[in-house]
Amino acid sequence: MAYVGIDYGHGLTNRDTKTGIRYGVIPAHAVGEAWYESSEPDYGKPHCPECETELDDSLECKLHGEIQPEDAYPEEPFGFSYSQDGYEAYQGQDGDIFITKSPFVTRAAFCSPCAPGACYLLSPNESGERAYCFGPDWFENETAPYPVSKT
Repeated sequence: MAYVGIDYGHGLTNRDTKTGIRYGVIPAHAVGEAWYESSEPDYGKPHCPECETELDDSLECKLHGEIQPEDAYPEEPFGFSYSQDGYEAYQGQDGDIFITKSPFVTRAAFCSPCAPGACYLLSPNESGERAYCFGPDWFENETAPYPVSKT
């Protein structure tokens, strides 16, 4: 039996509670152009630059009046997300993509303590846990770096 790592989440984190399938984690550079072209930037909720009050869609601050959009959002996004075609995925500032829903799964070893309970997709392991993953069409030459099955 191949080593599958340690479940630092103790079965409680980074998994779909309805299906029991683990979240898959993969570096954005391993997916490449498909991710960069398809994902949307996440700038978070707008805030008043003067008092940091969270604003609604009107961008009105009770203390400081109307806030311009370029002042209400950060210059750089917090991350990127994709929510289409049966996928839910998010890339934070660390460069890793968490796949939290997918029409595809693979088996992989657990991630390090940095993503407790999730599976690292670049460590495929037939003895590992089932984890959501991107389908072959997300990769160059439509070849995933892991075996792919339908959910």
